[in-house]
Amino acid sequence: MKVIPVIDVLNGVVVHAKKGERATYQAIQSQLTQSSKPLDIVAALLDLYPFQQLYIADLNAIQKLDAGYANNYNVITTIKKRYPTLELWVDAGISNKQEFSLWQALDIRLIIGSENFSQLSHFTSLNIQEKNYILSLDFMSQGYQGPIELLVNTELWPQDVIVMSLNNVGENRGVNIDLMRKTKLCAKDFNLIAAGGVRDIGDLILLKEMDVNASLLATALHQKQISTEQLESINRSGLNQ
Repeated sequence: MKVIPVIDVLNGVVVHAKKGERATYQAIQSQLTQSSKPLDIVAALLDLYPFQQLYIADLNAIQKLDAGYANNYNVITTIKKRYPTLELWVDAGISNKQEFSLWQALDIRLIIGSENFSQLSHFTSLNIQEKNYILSLDFMSQGYQGPIELLVNTELWPQDVIVMSLNNVGENRGVNIDLMRKTKLCAKDFNLIAAGGVRDIGDLILLKEMDVNASLLATALHQKQISTEQLESINRSGLNQ
């Protein structure tokens, strides 16, 4: 099982994501570094462990914030140039073909989030020819966000699918196990990626025992609740394969 660190970028700064309440996000306070600059945060994460992937949420693009800072494209480009072998997974709130084409120009893997589509036709209008993107099924406190067909019809899915429990993000209260189990029942042939709530090595082991393929995490890393030694142990035990 892969462990994939996450950074949330707003106005060029890494912020601490909590419960999907994006209007309240503040600059991250990490025990790994005193900085909240993206390059410094990435360097600190890679000092902790040589991760192969990095998930980046561009909160300006996701929230469609204009105000002179429409997206963090340049920030992400800089990270890609500094770390060319690091595979970037980017959620830029893609909701139409124009946005998809803009981000497709970068050598990254794009996240397509269900929350960005009010109906299935908006999703299918992207007309993505190759399923090398990652689908994020987004759940908030009020439940699933997006076209219901995208949730229940696995023929619409690419191989890699994130189960994003935004209500658990940054809350340090554990993974939404019931949601993961329900999704796993209809997704046996897909690579499932858990997002939201991982606190410690025990949560990662629990996800592994459920045959979840990967986990996204941020808070547990920045608060040093998962150590380098534990990440190395996970790798040796096959949890990060």
